[in-house]
Amino acid sequence: MPYFIINEPTRNTQWTIGTANPVSWVKGVHDGITQFDVEMARLSEDGLTLIARNVPATHKSLNILLQNVPPGDDYFLIFINSTHGVTHATSQRFTVAAAGSTASGKIHAPPVPNAETVTISGPPNPTLGFATTFAALNNGVLARWGSPGQAWSIGGVFVSCVLGAAWTLR
Repeated sequence: MPYFIINEPTRNTQWTIGTANPVSWVKGVHDGITQFDVEMARLSEDGLTLIARNVPATHKSLNILLQNVPPGDDYFLIFINSTHGVTHATSQRFTVAAAGSTASGKIHAPPVPNAETVTISGPPNPTLGFATTFAALNNGVLARWGSPGQAWSIGGVFVSCVLGAAWTLR
């Protein structure tokens, strides 16, 4: 089962340049993922658009405002841990249309109220860096200094070193 299911955009979605376009998702519970990155790609062209880094997994939506992005019907989003290269989910392919135009049979969903809005501009260019970086979250990997677990761990390492040295010197 995937870590994420991207509800919006879908195959029938049209994003319009110059307006905020919604992204929404549902995330699994107890998967250990506290944050992720959002990237946008095209099937017909190389390159990525780095949208948002460290998106808190507790959020359920995001708005993306497009400016000067090339129109096309082959865009898709990637939810990824870009540090480790682990892909959590990909959206269905969707359309990006020029301002004021409409595609036959496509829907333009309204932006999500009270959701963060990220503005991106220009064609895919992974050397630009992320358009927005959310604050890093403490994921609980490091405990407080002086906790009992750390004392036991350090003690275990020390005992292992002493036993290893004694074994080697016998």
